[in-house]
Amino acid sequence: MTRYIHDAKGTGIVVRGDDIDTDRIIPARYLREITFARMGEYAFYDERFKEDGKKKEHPFNNERFEGASILIVNDNFGCGSSREHAPQALMRWGIKAIVGESFAEIFAGNCTMLGIPVVTLPHDGIKKLMDSIEHDPSVEIAVNLDDGIVKYGKNEVAFAADESARKALIEGTWDSTSLLLSAKEQILEKGKALPYITDFDA
Repeated sequence: MTRYIHDAKGTGIVVRGDDIDTDRIIPARYLREITFARMGEYAFYDERFKEDGKKKEHPFNNERFEGASILIVNDNFGCGSSREHAPQALMRWGIKAIVGESFAEIFAGNCTMLGIPVVTLPHDGIKKLMDSIEHDPSVEIAVNLDDGIVKYGKNEVAFAADESARKALIEGTWDSTSLLLSAKEQILEKGKALPYITDFDA
């Protein structure tokens, strides 16, 4: 079923630091999993747990941010290898949108393919948003793709985003699987006209 994404709303969680790569988001050893089902458990795993399994101090372990769905980050988030497991881990942890200073291009594209809006604010805008969330984790954040605005508290800030990604989310064309299923009749009709399908002689 086609899903049209016009906004994402929820409380925020802050992960500070530039150049947070995909190996930090999801350690490579978990890429051997044959499904994405448990990826949420492994989000930032090595940042969150010691070798003996005891918890470290990390926003994803902090009860103040429990239930948060809008991730706020700094510059060049999602750099490194292009593993799609990174946005899968964040999505399955509960993240619905990411607001940052900048993103690695492939990571941002992988987020869009999962229906996760990725938008940017200037450094000062990110700092103010991060400080606001850390001061009051209950503040509601809304990322409105139609208006191009991030709203939180009494603040409204215009964001930047890849226009093709924004349009795909709004128009429901971000999900290639749903798009193919919705065009089943056209695909079958086209197949009838292809000689290498209809006239194939084994």
